[in-house]
Amino acid sequence: MMKATELVNKAIDIAKNYKTLYVMGCFGAPMTAANKKRYTTNHSYNKAAARVKMINAASEDTFGFDCVCLIKGILWGWDGDKNATYGGAKYASNNVPDIEADSMIKKCPDASTTGWDSMEVGEVVWTTGHIGIYIGDGLAVECTPKWKNCVQITAVANIGSKSGYNARTWKKHGHIPYVEYSGQTEAPVPEKDTPSTPASGKEVKATGVATGFDKSLAGTYTVTAASGLNVRNAAGTNNKVLVAIPKGTKVQNYGYYTLVGGVKWLYVKFTYNGVTYIGFASASYLKK
Repeated sequence: MMKATELVNKAIDIAKNYKTLYVMGCFGAPMTAANKKRYTTNHSYNKAAARVKMINAASEDTFGFDCVCLIKGILWGWDGDKNATYGGAKYASNNVPDIEADSMIKKCPDASTTGWDSMEVGEVVWTTGHIGIYIGDGLAVECTPKWKNCVQITAVANIGSKSGYNARTWKKHGHIPYVEYSGQTEAPVPEKDTPSTPASGKEVKATGVATGFDKSLAGTYTVTAASGLNVRNAAGTNNKVLVAIPKGTKVQNYGYYTLVGGVKWLYVKFTYNGVTYIGFASASYLKK
């Protein structure tokens, strides 16, 4: 069974590093002449004149996906092979059935309309007829004809808007039974959002204010998240990242925190790469 982090990393890789196009019913096929013929005749959506023109204009190193087929394609082993009919994916393999978006959300044993701020990386996000993958930091990967007409990274509007990203409001989210989850809610910051490193000796301080105090929380904590932890300008995943710190980094808390969606965000202080930071980090990935 594929791990959630593997699903997320592959989705991000596709969105950032491959030419893609929204093609209904396509789970990663390269747009070769044979596949263009196949997909311009397989579905009424693709038969529309505008879609036929787009598909026929695509280069052979462009891969076709639709929303749920992006998820299925990755789980079926898609690896970007331009010489394979389906880009390396094997239809209905790895015990993952060929189902549509509305059926996939029904497979989630915990599909929910709440708890957006505490979503786990790799959960699916769903709205009627459409589905995507939550990748952390308030972002999702989805394949849609809207906006860029391809596999793209978008903001989860249920959490909040993010500068530089189109945003979609979803109806439900949940864990699909074809993925192994580990409880991770934070993911590394996508490259375009990685903050620049301040000069050594400088102090970077959050503008957000802690709303709670508990003396028992005070102490030294160690980052436990394998992929590192984002320290933010205020509590919550929809706020600006000040810095991403690796597993094992030690931070100090003096009892101050803010509660968001049932999760404590500790107000912490630490020095990293010669810079002193004061900001908010999720207590879920800190061990005292």
